[in-house]
Amino acid sequence: MRPDDNELPGRIAVITGDPSLPDPTKQGARYGPQDLALHQKLRETLAALGKFEFEVIERHTGLFERLRSLEPELVVNFCDTGLFNRPEQEIHIATQLEIMGLPHTGAGPRAMLFCYDKQVVRLLAQALGIPVPAEQFVMAADLQSVTVDAFPALIKPNTADGSVGITQRALVHDAREARDYLAWIAAELPGRDVLIQEFLPGTEYGLGIIGNPAPGFDALPMIEIDYSALPDGLARIQSHEAKAQPGSAYWNAISSRPATLPDARQRELAAACGTLFARLGLRDYGRFDFRTAADGSIRLMEVNPNPAWGFDATFATMAGFAGLDYAGLLERLIATAWRRVKRGAAAR
Repeated sequence: MRPDDNELPGRIAVITGDPSLPDPTKQGARYGPQDLALHQKLRETLAALGKFEFEVIERHTGLFERLRSLEPELVVNFCDTGLFNRPEQEIHIATQLEIMGLPHTGAGPRAMLFCYDKQVVRLLAQALGIPVPAEQFVMAADLQSVTVDAFPALIKPNTADGSVGITQRALVHDAREARDYLAWIAAELPGRDVLIQEFLPGTEYGLGIIGNPAPGFDALPMIEIDYSALPDGLARIQSHEAKAQPGSAYWNAISSRPATLPDARQRELAAACGTLFARLGLRDYGRFDFRTAADGSIRLMEVNPNPAWGFDATFATMAGFAGLDYAGLLERLIATAWRRVKRGAAAR
């Protein structure tokens, strides 16, 4: 069901990444044709909705001055690349919007700070009784001396977005492979702390939520990741190649399909995600990634507070399985945020 027009703001501004700047999450650290097509599809879809005045702001130089002059009723924060395309500065945009008093979609600074640190998310989830993989946290200074004892293991940066730092070699099977990958991270991402995580060999799932603790959440149909077309010998993981290298085996072979989990199990996981959503302070929407351990338990891998907004992204795929097209998804996200903003204003 799409929102009524009176549930929508009249004037919005949409912030995205800046295609004119380098971006470490993309192939060659630059926007490519696929990325530009996502931006164009966003503009076309918002225009076709015809529900509000809008401006899409891509350039980050002068970003906040432009927002001040526009005086939007709501800012749609789709800048998941960070200010000036620096992932560690994704929090800066939400922080500045709140300083300026501009209501915006998605997570605020506190939630972004929590979710950017994967170990923090794991510890909070574990405290809430949500199963998580066993893992070892390693400070950047200790990468050359740490010993990995249990294999196979998945090695990844503790702070990163877009699977940066996770290549097909991140799944290690012995001490030599572990040493080599740790050395690679130390060279490519200097100063970055690392997680050494037990590898969960079973089915990988995604669960999307739209809503807020009050009045409540709607869970989108869960998906499972289909690795069956991936050539033999390649690690069955969501590597950086799958997200940033068009033409690679990972990009072409990995797909999503509706999860085969029983409805009751999906509801259990959605309830757990709703609890964690509230505890982390997420707002409006979020995506939760799970994977199945050898013992059959489904364990939380990551939480994505402002999941990718593109028409071909995982969140849009989940919405599609719920019968919500891209236009409907964008309208729903904006309406969800606007209702939250209006409730907050009424409560003051």
